[in-house]
Amino acid sequence: MKLIVAIIRPERLEAVQKALNEHDVYLMTVSDVRGCGRQRGYTEVYRGTEFQVRLLPKLKLEIAVNEAFVEAAVEAIVHAARTPETGQVGDGKIFVLPLDDCVRIRTGERGPDAIGP
Repeated sequence: MKLIVAIIRPERLEAVQKALNEHDVYLMTVSDVRGCGRQRGYTEVYRGTEFQVRLLPKLKLEIAVNEAFVEAAVEAIVHAARTPETGQVGDGKIFVLPLDDCVRIRTGERGPDAIGP
C-alpha cells in the first residue's frame, strides 16, 4: 500500500479527478494549502501599498492506493496537473510514501482490503 500526496494548482483539480477516475481511483482527500517553491510568489498593490505575496494557494491531494494502482495514479496526476504544452514552474509535486496500515472504521477491515473498492 502507498500514500500518494500531490500538491497541484487549484484550477487543475477537475482534470486530475477525471484522469484518476479513468484509472479506477476514486477515493481522495483534498485540502486547501499554501506554499512556496520556485515560483517565489508575486508582488501585489493594495490601496497604493506594494507587498510581496510569498505563499501561493495550492491543493493537497492525499490518495491511498494498493500497489497495483500506484504507477497508473501517478501518471494520471502528472498528465492532468501539468499545464498545457511543456508545463510551467508551479505545476506541483507528487510524493509516494509507504503506508503501513489502513483500517476501515465501518467494518474494521485492515490493510489492502480497507483501501479497495
